[in-house]
Amino acid sequence: MQVAEADLEVAMRAFAHTSNVDGLLVTMPHKFTAFAYCATSSETAKMLGVVSVIRRNPDGTWHGDMLDGYAFVKAQKDAGAKPEGARVLLLGAGGAGSAIAIALIDAGVRELIIHDTSEERTNKLVELVSKLGRGRVLAGPADPTGCDMVCNATPMGMADGDPLPVASHLLSSSMFVGDVIAGHGVTPFLAAAQAAGCKTADGDQMVEAVQDIMLDFMLHKN
Repeated sequence: MQVAEADLEVAMRAFAHTSNVDGLLVTMPHKFTAFAYCATSSETAKMLGVVSVIRRNPDGTWHGDMLDGYAFVKAQKDAGAKPEGARVLLLGAGGAGSAIAIALIDAGVRELIIHDTSEERTNKLVELVSKLGRGRVLAGPADPTGCDMVCNATPMGMADGDPLPVASHLLSSSMFVGDVIAGHGVTPFLAAAQAAGCKTADGDQMVEAVQDIMLDFMLHKN
């Protein structure tokens, strides 16, 4: 269903009075504004002020969650990554990166290094995730040396000619490399990682993973 940004309030009022709408999948540009319509939410959604899914509570109000980060981590694990106890470089501190950062900490990473072109955005995310009190979270350069996992949560790779988020010569076969970019096949970044002998997971695998997680959410299994 296509809903204009200005019409979200009207749509949510209509859904509230519709007996056969028990859940909604939320995409941009509504992920932030839809959060305001949720009477309850997961801790992740509350921290970020954003939702990707909404389901109806028994009293008719809405409960929201942000599942994108957990879908990304699930896709990595399904492809062979082992985040527990790992040292991870996360590239990108925007909406996707923020959700992934929380999911990585929840997955038990030992150290999370966050890099973004915006120092302000980086520091804000480091401060936010550090409040979870688990793992070591710090800002750092786009250098994966010594890391077990490298996660690209930037838009680099969506357009022809985009630079790589990490210099290819810094990648080594011991690293697992994941990318959020979906619908573009193997991105140049993942191609460089595969050439270096890395195991990889792409954005399409993340999309597949989120379907299972969304179904569990709608069926009140999580």
